[in-house]
Amino acid sequence: MTAPSTAPAPPSRGGRWIQQWDPEDETFWNETGEKVARRNLAFSVLSEHIGFSIWTLWSVLVLFMGPEYGLTPADKFLLTSMVTLVGAVVRVPYTFAVAIFGGRNWTIISASLLLVPTIAAFTVMEPGTSFGTFLLVGLLAGIGGGNFASSMTNINAFFPLRRKGWALGLNAGGGNIGVPVIQLIALAIIGASGGPRVLLGIYIPLIVVAAVLAALFMDNLASVKNDTGAARDAAKDGHTWIMAFLYVGTFGSFIGYSFAFGQVLTNQFGRTPLEAAYVTFIGPLLGSLIRPVGGRLADTYGGAKITLYNYVGMGVATAVLIAASMQKSLALFTGAFVVLFVLTGLGNGSTYKMIPGIFQTKALAKGLTGEEAAAYGRRLSGASMGLIGAVGALGGVAINLAFRQSFLTSGTGTGAFVAFLAFYAACFAVTWAVYLRRPAASAPGTSAAEAKPQLSYAEV
Repeated sequence: MTAPSTAPAPPSRGGRWIQQWDPEDETFWNETGEKVARRNLAFSVLSEHIGFSIWTLWSVLVLFMGPEYGLTPADKFLLTSMVTLVGAVVRVPYTFAVAIFGGRNWTIISASLLLVPTIAAFTVMEPGTSFGTFLLVGLLAGIGGGNFASSMTNINAFFPLRRKGWALGLNAGGGNIGVPVIQLIALAIIGASGGPRVLLGIYIPLIVVAAVLAALFMDNLASVKNDTGAARDAAKDGHTWIMAFLYVGTFGSFIGYSFAFGQVLTNQFGRTPLEAAYVTFIGPLLGSLIRPVGGRLADTYGGAKITLYNYVGMGVATAVLIAASMQKSLALFTGAFVVLFVLTGLGNGSTYKMIPGIFQTKALAKGLTGEEAAAYGRRLSGASMGLIGAVGALGGVAINLAFRQSFLTSGTGTGAFVAFLAFYAACFAVTWAVYLRRPAASAPGTSAAEAKPQLSYAEV
């Protein structure tokens, strides 16, 4: 056995750069690492939280846009779909920006950039503005979706593997809460007969506060260096794309339903914007709060197991939604939708816990041990998170386009829910086949030397 390594010296914060960071070393973690990691986590959550609010801003603004704005339901679904698309695409460069600029530095920049779509929306938000202008300004709001990717990549580097499920779940959950928070604020403004510019006026100073606090209290890790090879290696690894597929089912559902829930209630059940706003925040709120629980359960029981059972629950909830939609039962529909939101949040936490576990398992299979194995896992899991997050967010685009087509075809969202049910069944099958099924035995006649080693991901 090799002798235990000496714990790194306490972090040096000259210029806000920490030169030595080894969270897997328990002595270092207990003495200095945990305190620093938790502080960076707290202010990362704040910036990501506001980023989510700005990303989902137009899911709220469309509720203010009555007949005088001249937009059809199809126009609104298209608008929110394009905002979601931009948020998905920018997640890729945002992931690698952490390695180029540093986690703290990029948090300051990305938070400050949120002023652009917010001020632009404040300027154009009035009847008489063309749909093309609304679409262009809405696309700017998509940059808020990128904050999630850079935040998760940054926080992934701060925490040890044994704590990643909890930390990443808390980071993402705190960010996701930005969705129901902006919906709650909008509810209060609509209830007080206020206009959309009041909502935008509240968020402009909050963005400035988030950027300033990141500058004052966050750190950069020198060990997170720009590594284009990591991106290439992550893109070549099949597990990156398998996890991206599964993340479409969890986070893609969460963000897609967050954009679409209010519009479904107003278009299918005839709810007024105020009546819709009274319930639309509940699902995203509970889905956000449960996300760290999904990560914690995955830390304890294995992310693959929690993800598998979660897809069973999502399938059942979707089947109930189909029945409620066909029976035109608003109470059953709303209750089932809220349950589905909760399950998307739980699955968000468990799937993101799986990512570092998968690459750590591969490192051990390569014969790596100790810090070498941990560094390999951090390198590829951090790089893959941007790709997985980007593809996952595209699920939100698909959901809004599916609803748009369903309403154009039949005037209800029933057809879209049938498609979602089929997709969740596919996610269940993939999770079981790749991460929980026992490795297949070697084919008859295959020698031990010819047989490829089988990896077990059942505990990831």
